This record gives sequence, structure tokens and C-alpha cells, in this order.
Amino acid sequence: MELRQINYFIEVATREHMTEAADALHVAQSAVSRQIVNLENELGVDLFIREGRRVKLTPLGKIFLERIKHARNVIDDATREVKEYLDPEKGTIRIAFPISLAAHTLPSAISSFRMYYPEAKFQLKQGLYNDLIDGVAKGDFNMALIGPVPLEEKKVNRKILFTENVVALLPIHHPLADRTSLRLRELKDDPFVLLPEGFVFRDIVIKACKNVGFQPQIAFEGDDIDALKGLVSAGLGVTLMPEVTLVESLSRSTVKIPLIEPNVTRTVGVITPKERVLLPTEQLFYEFIQEFFGRLSEFKE
Repeated sequence: MELRQINYFIEVATREHMTEAADALHVAQSAVSRQIVNLENELGVDLFIREGRRVKLTPLGKIFLERIKHARNVIDDATREVKEYLDPEKGTIRIAFPISLAAHTLPSAISSFRMYYPEAKFQLKQGLYNDLIDGVAKGDFNMALIGPVPLEEKKVNRKILFTENVVALLPIHHPLADRTSLRLRELKDDPFVLLPEGFVFRDIVIKACKNVGFQPQIAFEGDDIDALKGLVSAGLGVTLMPEVTLVESLSRSTVKIPLIEPNVTRTVGVITPKERVLLPTEQLFYEFIQEFFGRLSEFKE
């Protein structure tokens, strides 16, 4: 089995089309078809169901795809590791993150890191909470910022970087907008705007409301933090947000107010694989962010 065959197989499996895969690989369609047939002959099974030039994976093909993607990640990491040992300050860091850490937390850390290691490169991927954990475990990437930090996961190591407050975000003309602090229960009759189901922060908000005796009335959902800010700014509801998401972009039409009852918080940290070591440049960044957020926490105190 050749690495070329593996790359061709993954491209065809992803696109489900021989011609489109060939175009993406910049080779002739006949060359792709020939390599796929050779691979199937070598394995002794059909990996695809043919429908003209469009194809679909067989059940065995789906299993093979999952395993071979992991194998290619290992090969890619091995190649990068050899190069980075020669010069770790010029390597590449693959890191994933949730939407709530995209605007300020991760960019701040990267900007500071690049001051020390200006030739380091980053490959960034945004993902949902469970996808971040699965991606690190499977080798899609070796590191992910995450919030909240999972309590226990068998295949990932976890490190808390800091704990942040969750605050209320209200329209500026809300009756409680001039308050210096709020009890969450005071918002029980307000419409809420929240992230859709599947976002862990949505669960944090709903749980906090239930803990003080009410089920939030969800009037609108938005796919990202900026959408929620816009809905609140338009006076369509209230929400809770991690304070870090409001550091640099608080609309003049909204106000953020600390919560005192309950004090809602979220841990933010980094997860890494238990079954793989970080590559040299990734290890540099891993150690750096612990120091970086440690200094920020000390400054706040």
C-alpha cells in the first residue's frame, strides 16, 4: 500500500466523485481510478459502490476511511516532528477552539506567542465542544482550547488555564440596565436569546436558570456569539455570556451586568492527547499559554 493510494482514497471518499477528486489532486481521473482499483485488489474488498463517476463508500469502506485517516495523521505528525526537531521555532501548531474563544482569548495568546517565535505557523479549526474532544482523541489535531474544561475524558489530558465569570447581557433600555449587579432570578420573565442545542454554553445557561427556580423562555437562537449580541442589541431578549466574549466588542445598545446570585463561572483550558506526544512547536505553545494565562490571572487578582 502506497501513501499515494491512501491520499487518493481519502480524496475520493471525501468528495464521492472521481473527477472532482482528480481535479483536487491535479492528476488525471484515470490515474485516480487505477490507484483505487489497485488498492481494492490489494485489500481484497470493494471500498466503493460505483454510480458512474460518482461513488459511495461501502460499509467496509467507511471503516477503512476512519482508520486510514488516523494513520495518515500519524504519518503527517511524524514528518512534521522530524522537521521541527531541527528547528522547533519554525514549526506548525494545529489547534482547535470553540466559537466563544475565537474573538479574544486565542488571538491574544497567539499574538503574544508570535512576539517570541515570529516564524511559527498556525492551523486553526473551529468546532463544537464534543467535536473538539473527539478531534484531539482521534488525531485530527493535537491541541484544543475548550470551555468548560471536561471533568474527565479517557483519551485526553486536560489543563485549566483560568476561570471566568459569566455575566448578563441586557438591552440598554431594559428596566434593570442601570443596575451594578443582578440576581439571575430577576430575569425569569424576560425572553432569552441563546445558542442552539449542541452548544455546551447553552446548557450552562439553562442549568443556571433552573438552579434558581425557572426555565428560561427561549425567544430566539443564534449560531454564534455575535448573532446573540445583535439580538440583544435589537431589544429582542437578554442572555448570559462568558465575560471574555465582551472584552473588545460591547455594543452601545447593550450593557453587561455581573451576576451575584448565583455566581456563574466557566473554566477555560486546553486539552491534549493521552496517547500521543505533542510535536516540538506545539509543546512550546502548550507551555507558553500556561504561563501567559497564569500571568493574566495574577494581574487580575
